Amino acid sequence: MKMISAAEVDKALTFPGLVETLRRVFRDGAIQPVRHHHTVERPTGAASTLLLMPAWTDFSAGGASGNGHIGVKIVTVSPDNNAIGKPAVMGLYLLLDGTTGEPQALIDGQRLTQWRTACASALAASYLAREDASHLVVVGAGALAPFLAQAHAAVRPIKKVSIWNRTHTNAETVATELRAKGFDASAVQDLDAAIATADIVSCATISTTPLVTGALLKPGTHLDLVGAFTPEMRESDDEAIRRARVYVDTRAGATKEAGDIVQPLASGVLKSEDIVADLHELAQGQKLGRRSADEITLFKSVGAALEDLAAGIAVYEQQSQAQ
Repeated sequence: MKMISAAEVDKALTFPGLVETLRRVFRDGAIQPVRHHHTVERPTGAASTLLLMPAWTDFSAGGASGNGHIGVKIVTVSPDNNAIGKPAVMGLYLLLDGTTGEPQALIDGQRLTQWRTACASALAASYLAREDASHLVVVGAGALAPFLAQAHAAVRPIKKVSIWNRTHTNAETVATELRAKGFDASAVQDLDAAIATADIVSCATISTTPLVTGALLKPGTHLDLVGAFTPEMRESDDEAIRRARVYVDTRAGATKEAGDIVQPLASGVLKSEDIVADLHELAQGQKLGRRSADEITLFKSVGAALEDLAAGIAVYEQQSQAQ
């Protein structure tokens, strides 16, 4: 069994390549039971969340048939980790042979999650963001933030990146990292002003109160909501839902777990039939993405196990070919 580190994941993947791999897997499909979601209470501090995400398929990352693979990601989310300088999200990905069940690889789950999450957002943006979108606002300065900027830049001509975080120094750190990669990136302190000028707003936080004021979104904006993975969390307000055409990664996941979808459904602001499409329907061409330059689009992801599986297979196959 291969042990694949974060650095090896970085070597194995490219943003354009993984976006296309995800497009293929959403088009062709994979078996992915709704993820297991458990709250782990602690004697002191915030509770942690344990996520188990299984999936399996008969296809390789390149689309060829074969023995296939089984995969499962084990993830913990511990909000208090930020206070001790550790990532809130920890995880491992176990890849198995699809026929024998033999373990093939144990992959750094944090890095795999960062890659696949960012590229799933970019995949959605390839259908939903304006083709000339050039100003990206990233809300949140966690480990995912630089991945989101790079992934969006793989599908749209991003020229300017603004990063906002409650702790401004953390936003400065991300901006410095992105500038080193060639981006025109800066940390901003006025979130509302940034949102009002953005072409794409990408949020990756664990906020329980809306950060994006829908009334500020200019015509043509694409809103990418990545965080808020429980019904109690939320990154956008009701007005954002009212003004936007709404899309999700998977209907089953988003309507049960995503506060930005669950809460408007419960209050009646959003009806289930108002969700225009998921990524499977977009990738298959069953439903349309953006229809005009002025409409506002909203994409909500909670993460799908088939994304991890596709990314894990891609990493494993690249590693196998390199040896």
